[in-house]
Amino acid sequence: MQPTRVIGLMSGTSVDGIDTALVEISGRDLDLKVELLAGETYPYPPKLREKILDLGAGSAVSMLELAAIDDAIAHAFAEAAQNIQAGYKAATLIGSHGQTVYHRPPQTGGELGYSCQLGRGDLIAHLTNITTISNFRTADIAVSGHGAPLVPKVDAYLLSHPHEDRCVQNIGGIGNVTYLPARGDHWLSQIRGWDTGPGNSLLDLAVEHFTNGAKTYDENGDWAASGTPCDPLVEQWLSQEYFHLPPPKSTGRELFGINYLHHCLQDAQAYELNPADFLATITELTAASIVHSYDTFLTRRPHKVILCGGGSRNIYLKNRLELLLGKILIVTTDEFGLSAAFKEAIAFAVLAYWRNMGITGNLPAVTGASHDVLLGEIHGNHS
Repeated sequence: MQPTRVIGLMSGTSVDGIDTALVEISGRDLDLKVELLAGETYPYPPKLREKILDLGAGSAVSMLELAAIDDAIAHAFAEAAQNIQAGYKAATLIGSHGQTVYHRPPQTGGELGYSCQLGRGDLIAHLTNITTISNFRTADIAVSGHGAPLVPKVDAYLLSHPHEDRCVQNIGGIGNVTYLPARGDHWLSQIRGWDTGPGNSLLDLAVEHFTNGAKTYDENGDWAASGTPCDPLVEQWLSQEYFHLPPPKSTGRELFGINYLHHCLQDAQAYELNPADFLATITELTAASIVHSYDTFLTRRPHKVILCGGGSRNIYLKNRLELLLGKILIVTTDEFGLSAAFKEAIAFAVLAYWRNMGITGNLPAVTGASHDVLLGEIHGNHS
């Protein structure tokens, strides 16, 4: 059977741009094989990025403006899909995560969660003439799940090990973890995953704040590395309720966004931190919240931590994680033949592939859903 050529499209809470992966996929579960043919991040037009960030921060817009932003994101995603396959045989399927602009977890009392990803799948399918699967989160939310994280089942079949417990730690705008126990009896039901808290979101916002928008991130963590973390502040911030909620749980910029950063800046005034010290402290919060998650919600620490996402390139953040985790080996998914930069885009290509084959994509033990479901809505002709 020939591998299926799929394009995965993803833009996370950092709104850095559209991570685009052209992959060939075969197999179904433990025989799943994914080959990355091309990967690229296509930046949003600056004005569109600004509108997305404003929307995510809670700015009010008219329905007319919302429709225009939705269409503009779809056009940008379609253009990314067309660009990535230049020089290659065309893909037959697109898996588009879209751009999250709002996420509300399920509420106590049984009220379903809500998650909004812009970038209309029907328009992407129309513009590319390729079957497009989008809106992956809604089916899980409809059966009482968080709709997040959705990557753990992909992690299970690509990164699990017969004898090692592993944590796959994505550090995008928000951090999320997949805990993979050593494969054995009923191991799929023992997989756990949740959003650990801020990843790069607060760091990037702080860099923009201190540079008046001239820079959007701290390359390699060099600026933060020149400062000193303020431990009392990290301890204070770790008392935030979200860090102590048991999984399943999910979060986003609604919590760890610009308003949260302003509170952190106010708290830091008492310690008279310079920008480098503040960035070091915010970096420490990301690292400490990840380790706190492991120590609080896992029965034991993993044998290995596997990093992916933009934060995996932050050398200072990785060093802080290594210090806090002690003797646990920290590597990236690159060392397993799975691109750390494009893993999330690859994962949504796999989820689209599974949806097209009629294979469920969520893990109820991770999302809190009542049962496993097919993820994603299909637009355009499909098999």
